[in-house]
Amino acid sequence: MDKIITIIRKEWAEVFKNRMVVFTVLFLPLLFTALPLIILALTTNAGISDISSELPAQFSQFCPLTLTTGECFQVYMASQFTLLFLMMPLIIPVNIAAYSIVGEKTTHSLEPLLATPITTAELLTGKNLAAAIPAVLATWAGFAVYCLGVVLIASPVVAKALITPIWMVAILILGPLMAVLSVNFSIMVSSRVNDPRTAEQVSTVVILPVLILFIGQISGFFFISQALIWLFTLGALVLDGVVIYLAVQLFQRETILTRWK
Repeated sequence: MDKIITIIRKEWAEVFKNRMVVFTVLFLPLLFTALPLIILALTTNAGISDISSELPAQFSQFCPLTLTTGECFQVYMASQFTLLFLMMPLIIPVNIAAYSIVGEKTTHSLEPLLATPITTAELLTGKNLAAAIPAVLATWAGFAVYCLGVVLIASPVVAKALITPIWMVAILILGPLMAVLSVNFSIMVSSRVNDPRTAEQVSTVVILPVLILFIGQISGFFFISQALIWLFTLGALVLDGVVIYLAVQLFQRETILTRWK
């Protein structure tokens, strides 16, 4: 455990020297938290006559029957951007993990690390935690601020419709699972490329599924439901096991040292 903690400290000391990583960890949660709150604040004083014609035909499936048309519009609009909290644990680790291996190779700090008696499992566990912890904490903090903002800005019935147990499951359970998925996918990519920017660009592919959900919900093709959240949670759990296995198999210490130039 001491070795893993040492790796985490070393990783943070290295990656947080990169301005892009610091920018992503600090600015992204602020932006993604502010967007739904701004939309909620702007729609709070909107008149029902002004917005009733803008509601999608499917909105009745999305809002509780106890809400008025105006309140339902608020819930609909704010909920479109709640998916951003599931993108945070995917985007933030990519920027950290992309520099985790390739960045160390370019700065010649990877060779001494691989030459130590630390096991591959300890090494990858440390790198996983070093990238996942900031992402998960930033997501949880952003969602906590969002919940507080909803309570302060919206009416009690709107707040109850927006802050639901299933979103707690999504943020507290699915979020960390997606962070692990993002980290290990980035490690797999980093183990096979020689440039940090290339590793970061290729690793962003892992964001596509949530981005498709985000676009699909905004377009009105479907709405995120409780069943869909549980399905994604189960799928993320299975995928985590697969990518962790592949990351361990692809991370060959001797090959990395001898193949990279």
